[in-house]
Amino acid sequence: MSFFSFGQSAEIDVVLNDAETRKKAEHKTEDGKKDKYFLFYDGETVSGKVNVTLKNPGKRLEHQGIKIEFVGQIELYYDRGNHHEFVSLVKDLARPGEITQSQTFDFEFTHVEKPYESYTGQNVKLRYFLRATVIRRLNDISKEMDIVVHTLSTYPELNSSIKMEVGIEDCLHIEFEYNKSKYHLKDVIVGKIYFLLVRIKIKHMEIDIIKRETTGTGPSVYHENDTIAKYEIMDGAPVRGESIPIRLFLAGYDLTPTMRDINKKFSVRYYLNLVLIDEEERRYFKQQEITLWRKGDVVRKSMSHQAAIASQRFEGSESG
Repeated sequence: MSFFSFGQSAEIDVVLNDAETRKKAEHKTEDGKKDKYFLFYDGETVSGKVNVTLKNPGKRLEHQGIKIEFVGQIELYYDRGNHHEFVSLVKDLARPGEITQSQTFDFEFTHVEKPYESYTGQNVKLRYFLRATVIRRLNDISKEMDIVVHTLSTYPELNSSIKMEVGIEDCLHIEFEYNKSKYHLKDVIVGKIYFLLVRIKIKHMEIDIIKRETTGTGPSVYHENDTIAKYEIMDGAPVRGESIPIRLFLAGYDLTPTMRDINKKFSVRYYLNLVLIDEEERRYFKQQEITLWRKGDVVRKSMSHQAAIASQRFEGSESG
């Protein structure tokens, strides 16, 4: 027990104004578990109350001010001490003075810019949180509350199909085609594989979705590859002229939108990897990057004007 903890102390609680109606989203924590957090979008207002409850009623609590912060930060796991803040907003709730009874303070951060999606990866974490603090001379009392932010993208107008070839001279010639190069997170990858020349005895063929997380810059760049999905195309030898259809449903996998050079700190990219294995266990690969994006849900009344317009754009182009 701290020598300074005698006298008055308090508990802090942060409650959102729309806590009963706001949607929650599952998000992975650092230990790999999934928890539910309140979900926000770029441009939405974050408002609520900070409850300061005195532990010893009747005793006064002296303080140097009470504040609440809205923070967006990136933490690289190999550089734990440094938090790179890209959003930092502060509201003062009370001037220095004293509290003689439990009190509630209202706060509002209007139309907050939240430029990036919340992300917990192998080497990096991007998080948003509210932090309420009662500032004291010796030991501050503070409480953090994490939220999750999803970024919505507009439907890509140019969405060309992907055509790729795998060839080994005079032995193998395969063409494969996917319907598009940009997919939303609940999309279906539809494609076809054509066997034009088969002189190698292929015994197994699959498509993998690979997630590549890149962190750092210059000499201290780290790459983490993670196989998110394996889709078996065939088990057994194909014949010349055969074509095999592919339908890979993305909704069942743990995917995020593609993230490119987020705050010059990290990137997350996705690749389709075609793998062929012959009877002598030789492996042949062909890799192609795809772009993943998050499609807007139904517009909620509490959404900001900007976010509402973005969602309407989606709904008008779902047929695309």
